[in-house]
Amino acid sequence: MSRLDASLVGYSPDRDVAVLKVDTKQTGPLTPIKLGESALLRVGQYVLAIGNPFGLDHTLTTGVVSGLGREVQSPSGRPIANVIQTDAAINPGNSGGALLDSSGRLIGMNTAIYSPSGASAGIGFAIPVDTLKAQVGTLIANGKVERPALGISYIPAAQARSLGVTRGVLVLDVPAGSSAAKAGLRGSYRSASGEPVLGDVIVGVNGDTVRTDLDLFRAIDKFAPGERVTVRVQRLRPGGDRLVEDETRLSIELQAMATT
Repeated sequence: MSRLDASLVGYSPDRDVAVLKVDTKQTGPLTPIKLGESALLRVGQYVLAIGNPFGLDHTLTTGVVSGLGREVQSPSGRPIANVIQTDAAINPGNSGGALLDSSGRLIGMNTAIYSPSGASAGIGFAIPVDTLKAQVGTLIANGKVERPALGISYIPAAQARSLGVTRGVLVLDVPAGSSAAKAGLRGSYRSASGEPVLGDVIVGVNGDTVRTDLDLFRAIDKFAPGERVTVRVQRLRPGGDRLVEDETRLSIELQAMATT
């Protein structure tokens, strides 16, 4: 096993991907792995997983593609869509390792497992190579990946439910001067007496319904920074002895949030 010095070019926690620049002065040029196409994968296709489970380096396990189009949560909390599911044994230490097809081409990067016990239960997940190509190319070119965002903060679901908001994403803060503020999106605050005053509740983006913060991430990730989206919000206002919900539509330009 060889040890090589490397420097960090950039990383994207939203996709659990990092790019390293390796110093090859002692080894000479390295041979890059051939890339496959994850869009062409089919359930039942033979795959091989390489990694260092439990510190056992150069470990190879085999299996099949057991599912496609899965979704896992990234380290940043945002969902990663179209993830490959495999029954090839994947354990702690396999993360970052290659998932190969039967021709030895890279089709994914092992990233997570589903396991009540913490060990392999025959359900592992890999980020598809088609996603990696786009992320890695951007990281090499710019050292960062810009993702679309509304530029707001929101109240966690459990706390929002305790305030009576049973669906949607309750807005906490809208920075002054932001596109969301210019569009009229309202945040939550406390009154002079200390009582919470609830802000807007996001219930939809364009044609997508938003029930949770993950729904909001999924809807926003379909667009690029600078594009405009129509955000549907429920706006609470006093109505006699109760709160009345008015639905309002706001056109908001998405901001660029860098992940570096």
